[in-house]
Parts: sequence; C-alpha cells; structure tokens
Amino acid sequence: MNYVFSTKELQRYRFPTHINNLVMDRSEALASEVFVVVIEPGGAPPLHQHDDTEQIFYVLEGRGRLEIGAEREDYLVGPGDVVRIPPETLHRIHCLGTADLRYLAIDCFPAGRPNAEPTWDSHVQTVCQQQGWAYDEVLEK
Repeated sequence: MNYVFSTKELQRYRFPTHINNLVMDRSEALASEVFVVVIEPGGAPPLHQHDDTEQIFYVLEGRGRLEIGAEREDYLVGPGDVVRIPPETLHRIHCLGTADLRYLAIDCFPAGRPNAEPTWDSHVQTVCQQQGWAYDEVLEK
C-alpha cells in the first residue's frame, strides 16, 4: 500500500482543453483521487458535472474564473483559494490572464470508488468517448 505520492513524475493526460497530471489514482484509495490540473491562458474545460463526485480544488498558480451551478454564477479564484464543487453541480474554470492556471484537484467519492470507472484511466476513456476526443491522443506516453 502506498502512503506517499510524488508529484515529480506524473502521468499526463493532455485533453484538448486542459491537462490533468495524475498524482494518485482512484484505484489506490477507497474514495478519492488526486491530480494537478493545468489550464492555459484563455482555456477552459467543457461545462460539466460529476454525479458521483465531490471535488476540492486548491489553486497553486494563476488566476481563474469559476463558472458554477445551473445559473452559472461566477467567482474569481487565485493562489491560495480553495474551491468546492458539490456532486451533480455544473462547473468549469476559465484561465484568466497570460499565465497558466494550475490547481491541485482532489476528487472524493461519497459512495466509494465508482464501480463503472474503477481507475482514472477508465474515467478518461469515458470522458473522451462523451466529448468525441481520441483517447490515444489524450494519454501522453
């Protein structure tokens, strides 16, 4: 069992809209996973929600605008801010300014690790299928 996870050499997933650097796979925990998200200036992932996941973001670098909820409320975020995304809540973060937005993301699964997607990689494959992205182009080797 692993208790310490290095952030030196991470598995990178380069989506068309952002990068996820996997720190701790959900398969290595009962109810969580961890990654570092990088969004380039002007970028944002698609507006989406996770029905089985609560997310916590800790902003490391850069500036962003959180768009959240059915009403798409806006909140500015920057280094040191913590963002909470409840399950079943529409959200996305836009990168503002000229520097990358970088944040630590912790996914928490209230009902435990999802059976349908027991690994981060299986989740990525599902997301790619839903968005029409090529999984082989997202996974950096």
